[in-house]
Amino acid sequence: MRGEDRRTGTLFSYVDLESRVRADHPLRAIREVVNAALGAMSSDFEALYSRLGRPGIAPERLLRALLLQCFYSVRSERQLMERLEFDLLFRWFVGLGVDDPVWDASVFSKNRDRLLAGEVAQRFLAELLALPEVRRLLSSEHFSVDGTLLQAWASLKSFRRKDGEDEPPGPGRNGERDFRGEKRSNATHASTTDPDARLYRKGSGQPAELCYIGHALMENRNGLIVGGVATRATGDAEPLAAIELVKAVAGSRRVTLGADKAYDTANFVLECREENVTPHVAQNITTTRGSRIDARTTRHPGYAVSLRIRKRIEEGFGWTKEIAGLAQVKLRGLARVDCAFVLGL
Repeated sequence: MRGEDRRTGTLFSYVDLESRVRADHPLRAIREVVNAALGAMSSDFEALYSRLGRPGIAPERLLRALLLQCFYSVRSERQLMERLEFDLLFRWFVGLGVDDPVWDASVFSKNRDRLLAGEVAQRFLAELLALPEVRRLLSSEHFSVDGTLLQAWASLKSFRRKDGEDEPPGPGRNGERDFRGEKRSNATHASTTDPDARLYRKGSGQPAELCYIGHALMENRNGLIVGGVATRATGDAEPLAAIELVKAVAGSRRVTLGADKAYDTANFVLECREENVTPHVAQNITTTRGSRIDARTTRHPGYAVSLRIRKRIEEGFGWTKEIAGLAQVKLRGLARVDCAFVLGL
């Protein structure tokens, strides 16, 4: 029998969100570990908020909502608020009831910026990795590091001279600007839209873009990201960030660190060994220079294993860019980009 296409409505509706989410839904397991990590951060949240005034958005709900934005590729916070309005799964994960009002997008953004002052994203990642059910999956001896470009939310037309002597773009909303024959560099120019963005070229023959660099540290047992940070795009950003990331996991016990040819520099190899880290770096041998990695490292079977496994870190970068939507960040300023990148990992 054919059913009727009729809209029915009732004055009262009793909906139990817990029963609407199936028992084997992946978000159930994620919500348990997220709530455990957030519970350990309660004292950190208390330090960020005053005891006076009207209550803002609970930071726990704020972070759960930001995680959903990454999981479901929601490209803006305004769309995230719209999704929370009608999606029962989103409401269940964040902690909103069926009748609870959804926050205004501008209020949500301002409350998110408050968390940037406390480096909440880094703290959340650390608490997540410290949970027993997560820690047992991690290697404590073998790691890999790499960096990836994050295109800034700024146009090349905004890259103007710092002294203001260049010609402005043409009239109109998107006026034309001719850069031919003009020498531009980060020393003399800066973006008026995002001053923290830097003009950077990935390699020879590649176009220069306004961007940041996202760095990630991966453990080699299961390929899980255990550290991350976003920095300005400079020539020495990758090795400097790699040293800071590996310091957080290196201790009295020697660890290994896999990396690509870009890290085969004398300073990086020396600093790794000073931090009790064995650099399993791919050798960068050319006609004009030799590698800083010699047979003391390459003769061990673990060196070849590290070079093979280190490529798995690209899977994390691919997820961050395609699913979390960070191929081009939709935030301006290094602090916001760093927070979004770490949550996306």
